[in-house]
Amino acid sequence: MKNVTLAEIFLHPITQKYLQRSGIAHAVKVTEHAFHLAFKYNVDLDLATKAALLHDIGHYEWYRNGKWDYELYRENDIHAIKGAERAHKLLIRLGEEPQRAKQISVAILLHTDSYLPEAQIKRSPLQKVVKLADEMDEEKGGNHHYNVMDIETAFQRLQRLDKLIETYHPLPAYKENLR
Repeated sequence: MKNVTLAEIFLHPITQKYLQRSGIAHAVKVTEHAFHLAFKYNVDLDLATKAALLHDIGHYEWYRNGKWDYELYRENDIHAIKGAERAHKLLIRLGEEPQRAKQISVAILLHTDSYLPEAQIKRSPLQKVVKLADEMDEEKGGNHHYNVMDIETAFQRLQRLDKLIETYHPLPAYKENLR
């Protein structure tokens, strides 16, 4: 199995299609946050950044009368479920090791509570890192999905992260619990 990079994932047509929908700037910023949080909490950098990059690829566009409707989205959204499925299929297609693809997909599934019935979920450190990274970039009314970053800038920032991951990876996974 080859090591699939963030840059390879980003350039794939499936990723491009869905990141255009959920926001490239948000995806890249969450990926950067996840790198720093994973480094801080000694979570696998590669897993955390891949899950962060793909965490919103399950978004569906909720429109009412031709206009984005955030409340309709909040009421009906299950993007984490769809995103976990899309991410798993994409990662396997790109050659990611199946168990790592599964860990990434489960982290995507649990990155938000928006679709879950009220219950306490015990997240792994990887899953916590992805959830926290997403929350660090959130803006009221879902506005974080509308921040703009051009594809070239996003690609360069992800290549930079790939180099950092290559330098520091592998870290012992899940050594320290998040509080």
